[in-house]
Amino acid sequence: MTDVFELVRLGREFRAAGDPSNAARFLAEAAEAVPADRAVLTELALAHFQSASLGNAERVLRVLVGLDPSDGYARLLLGRTLSRQGRPGEVLPELRLAAALSRDPEVVAEVERVEARVGVRVRVRV
Repeated sequence: MTDVFELVRLGREFRAAGDPSNAARFLAEAAEAVPADRAVLTELALAHFQSASLGNAERVLRVLVGLDPSDGYARLLLGRTLSRQGRPGEVLPELRLAAALSRDPEVVAEVERVEARVGVRVRVRV
């Protein structure tokens, strides 16, 4: 199956149905066909993240950040992925960038929660 739109549709359908592992199969095939498509890669990263395939999620998210370093959402997901992997030293830089890029109060609050958890006193201002 090489119809990227159909692969993405199926991936989204499986993700919405609570089956991110099967979603990732379809989305990985779509990503092979269009390896620089940020929308497809974002869907794939989400499927990996939701299925706790965190190494794969990180790999895809690093590709996304490489394609667009100003992608605040990719940086937010990367920070959350690193957090779930228990890598606190790598989390804050990504979350801080996400907060600065998105200017989203919820992301700023997430940065502050992580800072409090790891004992950092510097606050992000947006």
